[in-house]
Amino acid sequence: MKIHEYQGKQLFARYGIPIPKGYPAFSKEEARISAAKLIEETGIPVVVVKAQIHAGGRGKGGGVKLAKGGPDEAADLAEKMLGMQLVTHQTGPKGQKVRRLYIEQGLDIDKEFYLALVVDREARRVAMMGSREGGMDIEEVAARSPDKIHTLTMDPFLGLTGFQARKLAYALEMHRHGKAAFAQFVRLCHSLYDLFVKEDCSLLEINPLIVTKKGDVVALDAKINFDENSEFRHASDWADLRDVDEEDPVEFEAKKAGLSYVSLDGNIGCLVNGAGLAMATMDIIKAYGGEPANFLDVGGGANQEQVTKAFSIILKSPKVKGIFVNIFGGIMKCDVIATGVVAATRELGLTVPLVVRLEGTNVELGKKILAESGLAIQPADTMADGARKIVEATRG
Repeated sequence: MKIHEYQGKQLFARYGIPIPKGYPAFSKEEARISAAKLIEETGIPVVVVKAQIHAGGRGKGGGVKLAKGGPDEAADLAEKMLGMQLVTHQTGPKGQKVRRLYIEQGLDIDKEFYLALVVDREARRVAMMGSREGGMDIEEVAARSPDKIHTLTMDPFLGLTGFQARKLAYALEMHRHGKAAFAQFVRLCHSLYDLFVKEDCSLLEINPLIVTKKGDVVALDAKINFDENSEFRHASDWADLRDVDEEDPVEFEAKKAGLSYVSLDGNIGCLVNGAGLAMATMDIIKAYGGEPANFLDVGGGANQEQVTKAFSIILKSPKVKGIFVNIFGGIMKCDVIATGVVAATRELGLTVPLVVRLEGTNVELGKKILAESGLAIQPADTMADGARKIVEATRG
């Protein structure tokens, strides 16, 4: 689950992480009022108008603008940004519609850094990464000069130790900006690690982290993703932070129905039980020359209603030219899934080719239900047989 920059900075403030002063705005007039308030409170005549979308690269895309002419200029910039389709390297060519803004005080920047925490799956630990090459071109730095990105991993029992934070500070040459900046950076690292663990984050990124000309270390950006497996611990808090306008509407509908669904770019819909089997199903479709349209795991205990919902969600994509149902019946019995497939096919008036492979508990009864349905359902004996049949059917 992703949240906006201004929400991330509100979370930063709770953990004592230094941030610039700023206010969210949802209209031109709110932007004007926020800019005037910031100028009065800080004495700084420059404010920054930032588009709020769940994607990086906003600066290059035109979603971050300086307003040096006071509240009126901030309001004019806000009017141009609100409603625009902001295209960045992370949004794709269609871009993302801007519905929220963040009006922030201007700061004199001496040096920009990159700082992030992620889950290192190979090390099975939280990793902290830092670079002196912060700013809009960090992806190019990572590709061109990976040696400029310094990484350390934390023992889950010890957490971030003092020597590790100092080691990173020296690697980023923070001592060149004075003892105060060095100490602030070390404290900030500890606060970020504390936040990452307690709030169940999967990603925490500050790009850029800056040292001002006064020698203060400040988080000028905030990108936070939460691990949705931990939602049961944060249900009420995360509900207030979720922006459904920024999420794929089909994926959000699937989530509400208790289905694990991810949209892809292919034309073969997949309905599978079990994440591992779903991944294998997509792989074998590609092996036979097809392209999966989605990842969809209905879970081990799906009922007829969920199967019907899964079909309707798959068919929301106009790219889908066929559906491959691949079920291994363990907890979920094959006759139950077969009944659900038949009911869904009739209820939705399915017109695209449908291939079904069943294996496991009550498999013969399940195959009999499909065969006697009178519907154009192609049975498959194996995964490979099913993948071959659905690829041929969609091509035909």
